[in-house]
Amino acid sequence: MKAKLPSMRRVAVIGVGMSPFIKQTQRTLAELGVEACHAAIKDSGISPKDVGVLYCANVHTDAGFLHQDCLGEDIASRVGVANCEITNVENACSGGSTAVRRTWYDIGMGMYDVGIALGVDSMTRAIKKGTLLSRGLDDIDASLGMTMPTFAALVMRRHMAQYGSTPEQFAKVSVKNHRNGALNPYAQYQKEFTVEEVLNSRMVCDPLTLYMICPYSDGAAAIVLCAADKVAQYTTHPVWMAGSSLKSADYFQNEKNLVASGMGERASAEAYEMAGLGPKDLDLVELHDAFASTEIANIEDLGLCPRGEGGILTQEGATEIGGRIPVNPSGGLLAQGHPLSASGVRQICEITWHLRGQAGKRQVQGAKVGLAHMEGGMVAGLQSGVCGINIVTL
Repeated sequence: MKAKLPSMRRVAVIGVGMSPFIKQTQRTLAELGVEACHAAIKDSGISPKDVGVLYCANVHTDAGFLHQDCLGEDIASRVGVANCEITNVENACSGGSTAVRRTWYDIGMGMYDVGIALGVDSMTRAIKKGTLLSRGLDDIDASLGMTMPTFAALVMRRHMAQYGSTPEQFAKVSVKNHRNGALNPYAQYQKEFTVEEVLNSRMVCDPLTLYMICPYSDGAAAIVLCAADKVAQYTTHPVWMAGSSLKSADYFQNEKNLVASGMGERASAEAYEMAGLGPKDLDLVELHDAFASTEIANIEDLGLCPRGEGGILTQEGATEIGGRIPVNPSGGLLAQGHPLSASGVRQICEITWHLRGQAGKRQVQGAKVGLAHMEGGMVAGLQSGVCGINIVTL
């Protein structure tokens, strides 16, 4: 069912901040979140007392640490944000995208003038607790091996069989993103690889090799959003939320095409319509690439090329920085890392830097429109998934 939005105020991104995405097991989630929030607040020029609403996305809590509950409230109190509405969000990898969307919506509807969207996770501690990507003892598919890497490997095999894409094309996704990550001071991996090194790295789930899979990461990202009529009080370089959509999966969303994401197609179509833009208007894309196979499939879901041609688009260099449509100039999840709930917010930080001309050596020149895409939760094409799309413009 298509969302019907009432008339809304324009909403700007006026501040962004994040921690490095690295392994930092000695730091609590609150400490990571505080670092990101402090940076975003400083960047925005607001006072913490101006914040009326905060959404905090998180999947894996800090078992064994203090302040495990009410994480958003804990972080907010440490940065001076108090006496406001705070909501904690869990939506798998799309948690950060959800926090961004809900903050945008509350401000757009006139409930508040200033808000913060925050995402934070520690995947290294989640591994130690044995909870990472756990599907539950009652999930027979998981018991038989249908976990995230397996699903991504099956997508890759199907894409190769159905469209003739090659392992080398998928390896080029990793090569590109690690090259971009080497230009990003916030990235976990700042090392370049060749196609041969990617293909010859340790096999994890055939045909996915180690360098085709994102690392375990810890980190946080935050953005400050503001109503249009208040922006001038804080900044002269806002960027604008132009379109936003969040869609769950259908019951068997891949029934028509096993490598297509129906929720990704529906979410992007709705966000494009809201923004009055299309795939050809995009200057850069930050999308879910937890595996090299998912980047190529998601390129196609977003309409950046015809179905089945994502491998060709990558091979031709169109998705490189300087190409027709740069994809994951940050290095993506493959190189920057993937603290689940932080990634959807981090993407908005990255796009904002590009639109401001502040992305350093990885800058997409002349960027005016960026799209952030994040999927989460989906295994085996069943209905347990979600896709968040946020479009940001100058």
